[in-house]
Amino acid sequence: MRVLEVASEVAPLAKTGGLADVLGALPSALSRLGCDVTVVLPAYREALDGRHGPIEPTGWEFDVAVGTGTRRATIWQSRLAGRHGGADVTVYLVGHPAYFDRPTLYGGAEAYGDNAERFIFFSRAVLDLASRFEQPYDVIHSHDWQTGIVPAYLKALPAAWPRLARARSVHTIHNMAYQGVFWHWDMLLTGLDWRHFHWRQMEHFGKLNLLKTGIVFADAVTTVSPTYAREIRSAPGGCGLEGTLASRGDALVGIVNGIDTDLWNPAADPHLPRPYGAADAVEGKRAAKRALAERVGRDPDDDRPLAAFVGRLAEQKGIGMVADVAARLAAGGRVRFFVLGTGDRHAEETLRRLAAAHPGAIDLVVGFDEGLAHLVQAAADMLLMPSLYEPCGLTQLYAMAYGTIPVVRSTGGLVDTVVDATPEALAAGRASGFLFEHADAGALAWGLERALELHADRPAWERLVAGVMHQDWSWARSAAAYRTLFERVVEAPPHGGRIRLSAVGAGAGAGGGASGEAGGDFDARDDRAEREA
Repeated sequence: MRVLEVASEVAPLAKTGGLADVLGALPSALSRLGCDVTVVLPAYREALDGRHGPIEPTGWEFDVAVGTGTRRATIWQSRLAGRHGGADVTVYLVGHPAYFDRPTLYGGAEAYGDNAERFIFFSRAVLDLASRFEQPYDVIHSHDWQTGIVPAYLKALPAAWPRLARARSVHTIHNMAYQGVFWHWDMLLTGLDWRHFHWRQMEHFGKLNLLKTGIVFADAVTTVSPTYAREIRSAPGGCGLEGTLASRGDALVGIVNGIDTDLWNPAADPHLPRPYGAADAVEGKRAAKRALAERVGRDPDDDRPLAAFVGRLAEQKGIGMVADVAARLAAGGRVRFFVLGTGDRHAEETLRRLAAAHPGAIDLVVGFDEGLAHLVQAAADMLLMPSLYEPCGLTQLYAMAYGTIPVVRSTGGLVDTVVDATPEALAAGRASGFLFEHADAGALAWGLERALELHADRPAWERLVAGVMHQDWSWARSAAAYRTLFERVVEAPPHGGRIRLSAVGAGAGAGGGASGEAGGDFDARDDRAEREA
């Protein structure tokens, strides 16, 4: 099966968040399962700088239609190294300097004003590129709003790319909050007929919505956990598109992300002072805790439990709750806090004041430091993730791989990956963390207090740590679920038929959280005629 992965970022070539991590690992995992995978992303400035391996010109150039004109695309080539027996994966980069030779991928706090044009060009260029290969693709897998128009092009303009006529489309939603909403006149840039600009397809409250476009036109839609797939079918999880998602409900499935166990493996992590596994986690984590204390100028012999937050300092991540709980508990002397991240300036200032007021109890490092993130995950006893919503979450999976116990809110992928440490779950060896329901500091404090209480029982805590470290959160299970989905989409009759998705969703790793699916029968009919009616 030939699969084309299309995304706006791919680690390590270009990254702003978890989307890049997924695209850096999933293609290799699919290749291990026998898929012939190709990846395409924009040729950003940071992707072409050669820091992450050679980037070679292919010599291919062609004009891409954008609105009533054309833009020249230049194609570069690189490779993603195969992992765990998977083959190397070819990566093509679509270049156009006026669009992609810029300091950041999307424009930062103020998005670039031409983002619609940039990613419409990219999406169309991907299909122009794909149609040039003699061997056609079976599945084109697009991701998030930046490539949401790809399924629409395949359905609405089939004559433009006849070699892709049999290709089926799968679109993955990584975060509903980011939808690619632009003024209605940007519809002219797409080259699609205005008859598609209505509330059932590309229009949303008078504007062009590219994520909605992908949801409507794709043959199947996935998101990054079964619980999130259920949450986005209603408000507020659907962020205004809950009606659209509900209408595609039978075509929507949740597949939990995996983690790259080459990069996140405490037994072979170059960022740690001492490698460790489940059998010697106590010694390994103690060494990491000492190294972290020395790095920030604290007492290396301080043996109080360490609760960490690693991630964006943003409201969605519940950073305000973390600050409130740290302020409440810092003076008590029972627990220390370490916060690593960057984001909202108000949150940064609040945390700086707290750290200054409670030296030795609260430490803050503002910024992104990959090596330090690994060290914090190893040094911490608990990871705090009080997210308001969390499509999947990778940080809690990294934490468990390093024997750090997550304290998380019951939402999205956190529900699917963390089993609450009830007495029954602990006795059965299934527990992996502490869940709380409400999005407030009191609930987070309650969850942390439960963790601290168990931490005081060292044998029980060490059994919990060993248990979570034995779980398998690699990409193997998730990639198998994607392959199953791809097979069913490809096997569907082109002019009718239904595909059963209810067994596709991938939930927990071995011994992990509750698995589940948000799928069912979905209609695989080619509904082009209905759209043209």
